[in-house]
Amino acid sequence: MYNSVMTIAFAPRNRTSGAAAKALPTLADLLEDLGGISPARIVYRPGMSPATEKDVVEYQAKGHRLFELVDGVLVEKAMGLWESFLAGAILAALHAFVAPRKLGKVSGEAGMLRLFPNLNLIRMPDVAYISRKRLEDADAWGKAVPQLAPDLAVEVISEGNTAAEMERKRDEYFKAGVLLVWIVNPVSRTVDVYTPGSPAVTMSSSQILDGGPVLPGFTLNLAELFAELDRYPV
Repeated sequence: MYNSVMTIAFAPRNRTSGAAAKALPTLADLLEDLGGISPARIVYRPGMSPATEKDVVEYQAKGHRLFELVDGVLVEKAMGLWESFLAGAILAALHAFVAPRKLGKVSGEAGMLRLFPNLNLIRMPDVAYISRKRLEDADAWGKAVPQLAPDLAVEVISEGNTAAEMERKRDEYFKAGVLLVWIVNPVSRTVDVYTPGSPAVTMSSSQILDGGPVLPGFTLNLAELFAELDRYPV
Protein backbone atom coordinates (compact mmCIF):
# COMPACT_ATOMS: atom_id res chain seq x y z
CA MET A 1 0.00 0.00 0.00
CA TYR A 2 0.95 3.65 -0.20
CA ASN A 3 3.69 4.96 2.07
CA SER A 4 4.45 8.65 2.45
CA VAL A 5 7.98 9.57 1.53
CA MET A 6 8.02 13.31 0.94
CA THR A 7 8.55 16.21 3.28
CA ILE A 8 6.54 19.21 2.27
CA ALA A 9 4.74 22.43 2.37
CA PHE A 10 2.55 24.32 0.00
CA ALA A 11 2.75 27.03 -2.62
CA PRO A 12 0.70 30.09 -1.68
CA ARG A 13 -1.35 31.52 -4.52
CA ASN A 14 -1.77 35.14 -5.58
CA ARG A 15 -0.52 37.71 -3.09
CA THR A 16 -2.15 41.11 -2.68
CA SER A 17 -1.24 44.09 -0.52
CA GLY A 18 -2.90 47.02 1.20
CA ALA A 19 -6.39 47.22 2.64
CA ALA A 20 -7.76 44.92 -0.06
CA ALA A 21 -5.32 42.17 0.80
CA LYS A 22 -6.85 38.78 1.39
CA ALA A 23 -5.54 36.25 3.84
CA LEU A 24 -3.25 33.70 2.27
CA PRO A 25 -4.58 30.16 2.28
CA THR A 26 -3.27 28.07 5.14
CA LEU A 27 -1.84 24.59 4.70
CA ALA A 28 -5.13 23.24 6.07
CA ASP A 29 -7.06 25.26 3.45
CA LEU A 30 -4.88 23.89 0.67
CA LEU A 31 -5.16 20.29 1.82
CA GLU A 32 -8.94 20.59 2.08
CA ASP A 33 -9.09 22.07 -1.43
CA LEU A 34 -7.07 19.14 -2.73
CA GLY A 35 -9.51 16.69 -1.15
CA GLY A 36 -8.31 16.33 2.42
CA ILE A 37 -5.11 14.57 1.41
CA SER A 38 -2.03 14.03 3.57
CA PRO A 39 0.51 16.91 3.66
CA ALA A 40 3.20 14.29 2.95
CA ARG A 41 1.96 14.15 -0.66
CA ILE A 42 2.68 17.81 -1.45
CA VAL A 43 6.14 18.73 -2.69
CA TYR A 44 7.80 21.80 -1.21
CA ARG A 45 8.27 24.63 -3.70
CA PRO A 46 11.39 26.77 -3.03
CA GLY A 47 10.43 30.42 -2.99
CA MET A 48 6.76 29.36 -2.80
CA SER A 49 6.28 29.80 -6.55
CA PRO A 50 3.61 27.66 -8.25
CA ALA A 51 4.82 24.44 -9.85
CA THR A 52 4.57 24.06 -13.62
CA GLU A 53 4.37 21.39 -16.29
CA LYS A 54 8.16 21.51 -16.50
CA ASP A 55 8.42 20.46 -12.84
CA VAL A 56 6.11 17.48 -13.41
CA VAL A 57 8.17 16.29 -16.36
CA GLU A 58 11.48 16.81 -14.55
CA TYR A 59 10.37 14.90 -11.44
CA GLN A 60 9.30 11.97 -13.59
CA ALA A 61 12.52 12.05 -15.63
CA LYS A 62 14.63 12.00 -12.47
CA GLY A 63 12.96 8.81 -11.31
CA HIS A 64 10.98 10.25 -8.42
CA ARG A 65 7.52 8.93 -7.62
CA LEU A 66 4.78 10.18 -9.92
CA PHE A 67 3.21 13.59 -9.39
CA GLU A 68 0.13 15.31 -10.73
CA LEU A 69 -0.11 19.10 -11.00
CA VAL A 70 -3.13 20.59 -9.25
CA ASP A 71 -3.58 24.37 -8.99
CA GLY A 72 0.17 24.85 -9.30
CA VAL A 73 0.96 22.28 -6.59
CA LEU A 74 2.79 18.99 -7.15
CA VAL A 75 0.67 16.22 -5.62
CA GLU A 76 2.16 12.75 -5.36
CA LYS A 77 0.08 9.92 -6.81
CA ALA A 78 -0.97 7.56 -4.05
CA MET A 79 -0.43 4.18 -5.65
CA GLY A 80 1.04 0.99 -4.24
CA LEU A 81 2.18 -2.24 -5.86
CA TRP A 82 -1.08 -4.15 -5.48
CA GLU A 83 -3.11 -1.28 -6.92
CA SER A 84 -0.64 -1.20 -9.80
CA PHE A 85 -1.23 -4.92 -10.40
CA LEU A 86 -4.96 -4.22 -10.84
CA ALA A 87 -4.31 -1.22 -13.07
CA GLY A 88 -1.96 -3.33 -15.19
CA ALA A 89 -4.57 -6.05 -15.61
CA ILE A 90 -7.17 -3.48 -16.69
CA LEU A 91 -4.71 -1.87 -19.09
CA ALA A 92 -3.89 -5.27 -20.61
CA ALA A 93 -7.58 -6.13 -21.11
CA LEU A 94 -8.33 -2.75 -22.67
CA HIS A 95 -5.27 -2.90 -24.93
CA ALA A 96 -6.19 -6.39 -26.11
CA PHE A 97 -9.59 -5.05 -27.18
CA VAL A 98 -8.57 -1.62 -28.50
CA ALA A 99 -5.35 -2.36 -30.42
CA PRO A 100 -6.58 -5.00 -32.93
CA ARG A 101 -9.57 -2.82 -33.76
CA LYS A 102 -7.40 0.28 -34.16
CA LEU A 103 -9.77 2.22 -31.90
CA GLY A 104 -7.11 4.38 -30.26
CA LYS A 105 -4.54 4.04 -27.46
CA VAL A 106 -4.50 2.91 -23.83
CA SER A 107 -2.18 4.62 -21.34
CA GLY A 108 -0.93 3.64 -17.89
CA GLU A 109 -0.35 5.38 -14.58
CA ALA A 110 2.50 7.56 -15.87
CA GLY A 111 0.53 9.01 -18.79
CA MET A 112 0.34 12.78 -18.26
CA LEU A 113 -2.65 14.72 -19.61
CA ARG A 114 -3.34 18.45 -19.44
CA LEU A 115 -7.10 18.46 -19.11
CA PHE A 116 -7.71 22.17 -19.77
CA PRO A 117 -5.81 24.92 -21.61
CA ASN A 118 -4.07 27.60 -19.56
CA LEU A 119 -4.57 25.81 -16.23
CA ASN A 120 -1.94 24.31 -13.97
CA LEU A 121 -3.79 21.00 -13.95
CA ILE A 122 -2.16 17.78 -15.12
CA ARG A 123 -3.73 14.47 -14.24
CA MET A 124 -2.44 10.91 -14.69
CA PRO A 125 -5.30 8.39 -14.65
CA ASP A 126 -4.13 4.96 -13.54
CA VAL A 127 -5.46 3.72 -16.89
CA ALA A 128 -6.98 5.72 -19.73
CA TYR A 129 -8.48 4.90 -23.11
CA ILE A 130 -8.14 7.65 -25.72
CA SER A 131 -9.97 7.22 -29.00
CA ARG A 132 -8.15 7.65 -32.29
CA LYS A 133 -10.32 10.66 -33.15
CA ARG A 134 -9.40 12.49 -29.95
CA LEU A 135 -5.72 11.77 -30.48
CA GLU A 136 -5.86 13.07 -34.04
CA ASP A 137 -7.92 16.15 -33.16
CA ALA A 138 -5.59 17.06 -30.30
CA ASP A 139 -2.41 16.64 -32.40
CA ALA A 140 -1.01 14.73 -29.42
CA TRP A 141 1.69 12.66 -31.11
CA GLY A 142 5.16 13.10 -29.62
CA LYS A 143 4.07 15.47 -26.85
CA ALA A 144 5.04 14.60 -23.26
CA VAL A 145 1.96 16.35 -21.85
CA PRO A 146 -0.70 16.85 -24.53
CA GLN A 147 -3.80 18.91 -23.88
CA LEU A 148 -6.19 16.01 -24.06
CA ALA A 149 -9.04 14.37 -22.18
CA PRO A 150 -9.47 10.59 -22.45
CA ASP A 151 -12.75 8.93 -23.37
CA LEU A 152 -12.38 6.61 -20.35
CA ALA A 153 -10.45 7.33 -17.13
CA VAL A 154 -9.76 4.60 -14.57
CA GLU A 155 -8.64 5.28 -11.00
CA VAL A 156 -7.64 2.50 -8.61
CA ILE A 157 -8.12 3.62 -5.01
CA SER A 158 -5.05 3.44 -2.79
CA GLU A 159 -4.69 3.90 0.94
CA GLY A 160 -3.57 7.51 0.50
CA ASN A 161 -6.60 8.54 -1.56
CA THR A 162 -9.63 10.25 0.00
CA ALA A 163 -13.26 10.28 -1.10
CA ALA A 164 -13.12 14.05 -1.62
CA GLU A 165 -9.99 13.74 -3.73
CA MET A 166 -11.64 11.18 -5.99
CA GLU A 167 -14.78 13.32 -6.25
CA ARG A 168 -12.68 16.28 -7.35
CA LYS A 169 -10.95 14.14 -9.97
CA ARG A 170 -14.26 12.91 -11.35
CA ASP A 171 -15.58 16.46 -11.59
CA GLU A 172 -12.45 17.55 -13.46
CA TYR A 173 -12.64 14.59 -15.82
CA PHE A 174 -16.25 15.23 -16.76
CA LYS A 175 -15.73 18.98 -17.18
CA ALA A 176 -12.85 18.17 -19.52
CA GLY A 177 -15.04 15.90 -21.66
CA VAL A 178 -14.37 12.41 -20.27
CA LEU A 179 -17.32 10.14 -21.06
CA LEU A 180 -16.78 7.30 -18.60
CA VAL A 181 -14.97 6.93 -15.25
CA TRP A 182 -14.28 3.69 -13.40
CA ILE A 183 -13.27 3.91 -9.73
CA VAL A 184 -11.80 0.56 -8.70
CA ASN A 185 -11.74 -0.32 -5.00
CA PRO A 186 -9.34 -3.20 -4.17
CA VAL A 187 -10.61 -3.44 -0.57
CA SER A 188 -14.34 -3.83 -1.30
CA ARG A 189 -13.55 -5.42 -4.68
CA THR A 190 -16.04 -3.21 -6.46
CA VAL A 191 -15.99 -0.84 -9.41
CA ASP A 192 -18.05 2.35 -9.32
CA VAL A 193 -19.08 3.32 -12.85
CA TYR A 194 -19.71 7.01 -13.50
CA THR A 195 -21.11 8.77 -16.56
CA PRO A 196 -21.79 12.52 -16.84
CA GLY A 197 -24.91 13.62 -15.01
CA SER A 198 -25.82 10.14 -13.72
CA PRO A 199 -25.43 8.52 -10.28
CA ALA A 200 -22.76 5.89 -9.80
CA VAL A 201 -23.50 2.26 -10.55
CA THR A 202 -21.55 -0.08 -8.26
CA MET A 203 -20.41 -3.36 -9.79
CA SER A 204 -19.44 -6.24 -7.50
CA SER A 205 -16.80 -8.88 -8.11
CA SER A 206 -19.49 -11.31 -9.27
CA GLN A 207 -20.46 -9.09 -12.21
CA ILE A 208 -19.19 -8.32 -15.70
CA LEU A 209 -18.07 -4.76 -16.39
CA ASP A 210 -18.66 -3.45 -19.91
CA GLY A 211 -17.49 -0.48 -21.94
CA GLY A 212 -20.97 0.89 -22.62
CA PRO A 213 -21.26 3.29 -25.57
CA VAL A 214 -17.62 4.35 -25.09
CA LEU A 215 -16.25 0.88 -25.92
CA PRO A 216 -19.13 -1.20 -27.31
CA GLY A 217 -18.42 -4.90 -27.03
CA PHE A 218 -15.73 -4.64 -24.36
CA THR A 219 -16.29 -6.74 -21.23
CA LEU A 220 -14.21 -7.43 -18.14
CA ASN A 221 -14.91 -10.26 -15.72
CA LEU A 222 -14.48 -8.64 -12.31
CA ALA A 223 -14.00 -11.94 -10.50
CA GLU A 224 -10.99 -12.61 -12.72
CA LEU A 225 -9.73 -9.05 -12.29
CA PHE A 226 -9.79 -9.09 -8.50
CA ALA A 227 -8.28 -12.58 -8.46
CA GLU A 228 -5.06 -10.73 -9.34
CA LEU A 229 -4.93 -9.79 -5.66
CA ASP A 230 -4.94 -13.45 -4.61
CA ARG A 231 -2.41 -14.86 -7.10
CA TYR A 232 0.80 -14.72 -5.15
CA PRO A 233 3.51 -15.14 -6.20
CA VAL A 234 1.98 -16.01 -9.58
